[in-house]
Amino acid sequence: MSTTAKKSTKKQTGAPETQDAIALLRADHKIVSDLFAQYEKARSPKKKMDLVATICSELTVHAQVEEEIFYPAVKKALKDKELIPEATVEHASLKELISQVEGVQPDGEMFDAKIKVLSEYVEHHVKEEEEEMFPKAKATRLDMAEMGVRMSARKHELVAPRA
Repeated sequence: MSTTAKKSTKKQTGAPETQDAIALLRADHKIVSDLFAQYEKARSPKKKMDLVATICSELTVHAQVEEEIFYPAVKKALKDKELIPEATVEHASLKELISQVEGVQPDGEMFDAKIKVLSEYVEHHVKEEEEEMFPKAKATRLDMAEMGVRMSARKHELVAPRA
């Protein structure tokens, strides 16, 4: 069976395709960006609450996988004392905003404002990762494919209890 056939078989069976660490993180970024765009268009409080629940879950799992696997490896490989600590502080701020909206009934302009700020904060964080951290990480000797496998497995562990 060719590699292409194997990949399509995986897709058909629902088994996750293996991505390198950076591709996995970029895919997460895209999912969350799309969810924020859907929130902007949503009018119903129920739809907004459902979207916020998904956004919070996606961000929480993503941050935990980064903090447990990706950040420590990149910090060590780069001997970094700036990018990773700053990203970790940004995660703490994101977690604080998440705690203010997760499970809360959308109640008008203050709730929408918190989601807007969360969206802008995530956008800023993603831009720094994708433009600064990821290129530097790619330039190291880190095995991004192996790290992607570990990150994907950890992500599945974290998502399972939430489902």
